[in-house]
Amino acid sequence: MRTTLTKLTWLALISVFFSNYAMAEAAPVIDAKVDVALKKFEEQKGAKDFLKKAYGVLVFPSVVKGGFGIGGEYGEGAMRVDGNTTAYYKITSASFGFQLGLQKTSYIFAFANKEVLDNFMKSNGWEAGVDGSVTVAKWGAGKDIGSISFEKPIYAFVFGAKGFMYNLTFEGTKFTKFQPAE
Repeated sequence: MRTTLTKLTWLALISVFFSNYAMAEAAPVIDAKVDVALKKFEEQKGAKDFLKKAYGVLVFPSVVKGGFGIGGEYGEGAMRVDGNTTAYYKITSASFGFQLGLQKTSYIFAFANKEVLDNFMKSNGWEAGVDGSVTVAKWGAGKDIGSISFEKPIYAFVFGAKGFMYNLTFEGTKFTKFQPAE
């Protein structure tokens, strides 16, 4: 029974990821989804001020994450510098260990350090925990995001989760530039 469940989980994950690779969205669609995600994020107290201080923001409006012992995630997004899209990125990861569920969520990575942003944008691929560290920001209802100091080079915000996934880490998450269809 357990072997069958593991095989079904693998099959589901592989089909989700390969269908996404085969059907990458067009640039205008990604940009429109990024705009919506940023507007939703900016509803949080202090978010607009926080984003103004950031050198750049990498927005993934829809990331699908799932697993049952073995897991993975995939999403497409855009890097915004001074409000303009400068590049498109895919986020992917695979993981092993205690994890369970399926979730769709949004991520915003705010770059608080210009040198780290420049190095990230110059790279062809970047891995959290290897090429740099990401601090998951603690925030929620009523908290003023604008009060977060810029001590760390990159802050991650996770919001708009639908579904349930027991596991949150960016260690080993890969960010890769890609060129979507126009």
